[in-house]
Amino acid sequence: MGQSAYIRFVDGSAVEQLSLDGVKEWLDRYREQTSLTGKQLDWEYADAAFPYTIETKPGEEDRWFYLKGADPLYRYIVFGVGRTAENGKDVHYVQVVLPDDATHGDKAKGNELCKYLAKHLQAELTMFNGRTIYYNPRK
Repeated sequence: MGQSAYIRFVDGSAVEQLSLDGVKEWLDRYREQTSLTGKQLDWEYADAAFPYTIETKPGEEDRWFYLKGADPLYRYIVFGVGRTAENGKDVHYVQVVLPDDATHGDKAKGNELCKYLAKHLQAELTMFNGRTIYYNPRK
């Protein structure tokens, strides 16, 4: 069984929910920011920072998509969205899954992408190791 990380949209988050297309837009924004960093450094940093292509399986476009690694250090990271009921309220989340054959590079990059998304969306992040990071404003 693979490992999962969850980006939960709780009170104080920038958004209440995010669709798969929204996740793809945020990943594109990440890729664009890293390419601009690479231009400043005069280095092709975007290829190292985001060594994946976004892929979907026919018939599953509404449920999940995956990032396919471009070199042997990176294989797959799967993204999906969902919701659960907590204390009588619907809590929407993004689930990030590392399949069984994922590499250490996939796990490191998955952690980096999860932190990026959770920080910018002010969400609560439960990482692959079970630890939680609160990027949402808490009282």
